Amino acid sequence: MVTTQHHRTVIVGGGSAGISVAARLRRAGERDVAVLDPSERHYYQPLWTLVGGGRAPLKESVRPQKSVMPKGVRWIRRAAVAVDPDAQEVTLDDGGVVHYDHLVVCAGIQLDWDGVPGLADGLGQNGLSSNYLPHTAPVTWRFIRETRSGSAVFSMPTGAIKCGGAPQKIAYLAADHWRREGVLGRMDIHLVLPTDTIFGVPEFARVLEGVARKYGIHVHYGSEVTEVRPEAREVVVSDIGTGTKTTLPYDMAHLVPPQSAPDWIKRSPLADAANPAGYVEIDKHRMRHVRYPNIWALGDAGSSPNSKTGAAVRQQAPVVVENLLATMQGQEPLAVYNGYSSCPLTTARNKMLLAEFDYSGRPAPSIPLIDTVRERTDMWYLKRHGLPFLYWNLMLRGLA
Repeated sequence: MVTTQHHRTVIVGGGSAGISVAARLRRAGERDVAVLDPSERHYYQPLWTLVGGGRAPLKESVRPQKSVMPKGVRWIRRAAVAVDPDAQEVTLDDGGVVHYDHLVVCAGIQLDWDGVPGLADGLGQNGLSSNYLPHTAPVTWRFIRETRSGSAVFSMPTGAIKCGGAPQKIAYLAADHWRREGVLGRMDIHLVLPTDTIFGVPEFARVLEGVARKYGIHVHYGSEVTEVRPEAREVVVSDIGTGTKTTLPYDMAHLVPPQSAPDWIKRSPLADAANPAGYVEIDKHRMRHVRYPNIWALGDAGSSPNSKTGAAVRQQAPVVVENLLATMQGQEPLAVYNGYSSCPLTTARNKMLLAEFDYSGRPAPSIPLIDTVRERTDMWYLKRHGLPFLYWNLMLRGLA
């Protein structure tokens, strides 16, 4: 049955951003909040790298969506397919319409598997996997264990992706496993990166360059995988600057697809026309749409140039809520997001480099008295146990 309804605040997306904003709005006393999301499951996706590296079980990354939905929030279990910002309405996948006074868009990011020919068809078979899906992350670990010699390829695509460090984290976890098994010397490991450096912040890049050297990983800078030949177990690597193509064989490969805003956002008036990835065009500090003052965006769907991580969401959510509440009261939004993000880079089975930075492109440490510009075992325990606890018990409840 097609329905039409109205809510004061409508949140598109029930992931980390949507649930965090909804919880904060409810704590602030907002009574009419609706979340649009069809998923019955809620995933803590940062754990998937550890699942792929054999350091965590998949079941720890998932809970029922109803268990994290804030009390008093109207959960509309449908997907958004269009938005009309002039009519102030969102169209649902069943033809229903939801009208809003204020809209928060946090619909996540789209994995464009078809952006690399052969990737979708070969995924999960013949040594080819990706930690970017829950059902293939455990397959990554199986392929790593089964590979005892030969070639391994790990890749990162061009453009923004969620958890930009994930493509290399799994390379280090795999290499550390092979080292412990005594077979690292039999492995030819390749890491394909579209960037000119291994990481955008020099202080962290120097550490990661040393990690890659330690494991004997050959890093292909300024390059990307442009084709996969699953039956032949080959990838085609293209030099972004020259267009030169090289074929690499693999016994196992972990590939990451290109990513973009969901197609319905790309087609909407909310999209940044200057960005082919189609993210919601927002002021990077206020998180408000540049043309529609009653629309906000955060998380992976927004155009702010921060790394797309859960840590960024944790800093963005209070800014969005504070500014949204201010506009509801006829005031100017004054809260500012400074671009903070962090990337917990697992460099071994029990070591992690906690890279924290903001729009300045410089380290922005949040933990006093601890030197996080190096690999640390205590940071590994933060990644494995501390951050999941923070996520489920504090962040999704609007408390952190």
